Amino acid sequence: MPALDSRIVPHGDAYRQNHAALTELVDQLRTLEARTRDKSEASRARFEQRGQLLPRDRLGRLLDTGAPFLELSTLAGFCLDHADPARSIPGGGFIAGIGWVSGVRAMIIVDDAGIDAGAVQPMGIEKFQRAQAVALEQKLPFIHLVESAGANLLTYRVETFIHGGSGFYWLARLSAAGIPVISVVHGSSTAGGAYMPGLSDYVVMVRDRARAFLAGPPLLKAATGEIATEEELGGAEMHATTSGLAEYLAEDDADALRITRELVAALDWNRDLPPSQRTYAAPRFDAEELLGIALPDHRKPLDMREVIARIVDGSDFLEFKPDYGPATIAGHAAICGMHVGIITNNGPLDPAGATKVVHFIQACCQSDTPLLYLQNTTGFIVGKASEQAGMIKHGSKMIQAMSNATVPRITVHCGASFGAGNYGMSGRGFFPDFCFSWPNAKTAVMGAEQAAGTMATVMAAGMMRKTQTVDHEAIEAMRTKVIDTFERQSGAFTISGRLLDDGVIDPRDTRKVLACVLAVCDEARRRTLHPVQFGVARP
Repeated sequence: MPALDSRIVPHGDAYRQNHAALTELVDQLRTLEARTRDKSEASRARFEQRGQLLPRDRLGRLLDTGAPFLELSTLAGFCLDHADPARSIPGGGFIAGIGWVSGVRAMIIVDDAGIDAGAVQPMGIEKFQRAQAVALEQKLPFIHLVESAGANLLTYRVETFIHGGSGFYWLARLSAAGIPVISVVHGSSTAGGAYMPGLSDYVVMVRDRARAFLAGPPLLKAATGEIATEEELGGAEMHATTSGLAEYLAEDDADALRITRELVAALDWNRDLPPSQRTYAAPRFDAEELLGIALPDHRKPLDMREVIARIVDGSDFLEFKPDYGPATIAGHAAICGMHVGIITNNGPLDPAGATKVVHFIQACCQSDTPLLYLQNTTGFIVGKASEQAGMIKHGSKMIQAMSNATVPRITVHCGASFGAGNYGMSGRGFFPDFCFSWPNAKTAVMGAEQAAGTMATVMAAGMMRKTQTVDHEAIEAMRTKVIDTFERQSGAFTISGRLLDDGVIDPRDTRKVLACVLAVCDEARRRTLHPVQFGVARP
């Protein structure tokens, strides 16, 4: 396979400026993630006094030592709890990600009970359900480490209550599909949350700490006048010996996680998978250089071959129709021994580029090759020539082919993702298997300046029709407002905060992240599930 060359000058001014700007954005990402961890860590003394492990310590005990953990949606809810970015605590109240447990890849959710006692947050619900959807699609065992105060009644919103119920629907669907659902109850799992263990295939509860009941003592007394203790209503020992809700009774958090690891090992989940024997070469160019290649200013040109050269095996890339629709790039490569078809952009999508992509998608489906979309486009090209050449027709065919592709699709927002280009390049609205963003990425219906210019033209024309004069100050004020509106909503952190991707990643980690999710998709397609007619059958 032909190897890509690089024209990057690592010591040039442009490279150094890009590297500094991207480094600052990555630092901002890590600062936000650390803020969430620090907020939870501040509860350590309280947890230790109760003889409990902090949520991230529980996660560490569950995971295989030294194995990778791909954390998802770390910025969920960013600026939705507080408008001030300096006060926002992202994460949605959950830790979610794909990790190894007893040699098995699993989707793991951890209630971050160190923050507001694990109270449910609106974007946390979406994050939880996105993790469930990934687990179902990719055939991953679903493990939930439970300890939550439930809904915050002081901030009650009816839509949170309604949408929250979907989480239980997806638990039932996971179990019925043949995917094990495991709940490890470390603390409270009450009211609606009691259905979390109730809808699980396996339940581990911690003695003297775990609680699961539909109505706690205060609500019970208010509703019926009955007086009972928490242990009588929903203690771990009661559920293990009397109600039959719990399969395993653990002595403490660490013991519960030991039992969970033994349980996962006993499931023999990898029985259908052949041992991995992939061999591959590392890229010929340093991933560090991606920080100097990525562009904070999307009006500047970027040859995406430079990106490809730093993420694929041996920097080898067999380009497909390189001389036809050259602003759109397609071709074959491999990442950690797993073959992929790559589609990316060096500019707007034109009719020839769209036609090329349709052909390439069909070819990849024929050879059962997953598709990797590296988004870097200002959208479908406009103008008389492109309209007459059938841009609508060919762009629609591109969307048709992408939407109906029979292979996994993975999307990374590397730069601009504007207009219908976001759609044709497998944006989040088209349900790619995974979708990530670089911190410099911008996603919007169009660029801010373009939107402001469009509205200025429309506004000026309206003024001329009414008064035959143009109020330039009013137009400029409108331009400023439009640009501000677009800029506030288009940044990667804002996009990720609204769960419009699966997380913002350091560009230098792109190859590792892609290797992880490609392997997840590959395993899913090799695995045979054994569906059941219903979710669980308890005593």
